[in-house]
Amino acid sequence: MADNLYRVGTIVNTHGIKGELRIIPITDFPEERFKKGAKLFLKKSSDSKEFIVESSRKHKNFILIKFKGYDNINDVEQYVKSELFSNDEVKPKLKDGEFFYSQIIGLKVVDEQIGEIGTIKEIMELGPNDVWVVKSPKYDEVLIPYIDDVVKKVDLENEVINVEIPDGLID
Repeated sequence: MADNLYRVGTIVNTHGIKGELRIIPITDFPEERFKKGAKLFLKKSSDSKEFIVESSRKHKNFILIKFKGYDNINDVEQYVKSELFSNDEVKPKLKDGEFFYSQIIGLKVVDEQIGEIGTIKEIMELGPNDVWVVKSPKYDEVLIPYIDDVVKKVDLENEVINVEIPDGLID
């Protein structure tokens, strides 16, 4: 298996009976990661395996993917709850205000009025904007929409995100 692997998704279920798998993407560029011919690696426990994407398509908040040579639900059921990895680092040019997930996850979130809220643990793609999941010792889990009214500044150099939490977002 390749040395530098990037986690790109989690297999959450099968889809239909023809070998498709339902993936929650964990990548900035799902259209690149899961395109036809892409090489993906699967890790489950201590076992690992290489696959080639035969087809993929977006379905609701998931990616449906089919691997070459796996044409039946019985061939792929064993891979449910496995992590998918890629060895290709896709790094296109970003516009102002755009970031790679890997740059955001792990950053400290601070509100000028409230103080430190916690650390970003996950990014969810939900419709028109992403939602950043912040793990907080004081508030447990806080969901922060990535919109200009809330996220005021992303300081990658100092690893801090300044936010302005609207009333009612945190109890």
